[in-house]
Amino acid sequence: MTTRLLIFALLLLQPAWYLWLAPPVGLPPVIAAVAMAAPMIPAALLALFGHRSAGFWGGVAALFYFSHGTMEWWSNPAVTALAATESALATALIFSASWRGLQARAAARQAAAQKASGSEASE
Repeated sequence: MTTRLLIFALLLLQPAWYLWLAPPVGLPPVIAAVAMAAPMIPAALLALFGHRSAGFWGGVAALFYFSHGTMEWWSNPAVTALAATESALATALIFSASWRGLQARAAARQAAAQKASGSEASE
């Protein structure tokens, strides 16, 4: 559920940023908003229909948004808050989408360590 909310939060941040909060000067705002929202649209559609891979594709798109947010954060002081928000949402989405896999990996390592220590104790 959290992953889906983060996907839609990142998706909705883009038109808010480029159409309302800080429209670009050298490019029509609608083009900028559509171009920036495009990477998250497939993940949003998958999330809307409840597909299992929505989190994965949202996480992949979030890598782009993290990079963009970090770049804007450092290079454009006028949009520092928006860029920090974008980077934070992207980071949260990446961790949210990866959390179950990280837990499974940690459990597998723990089981392997217990198995290895159990076989050493029996020798």
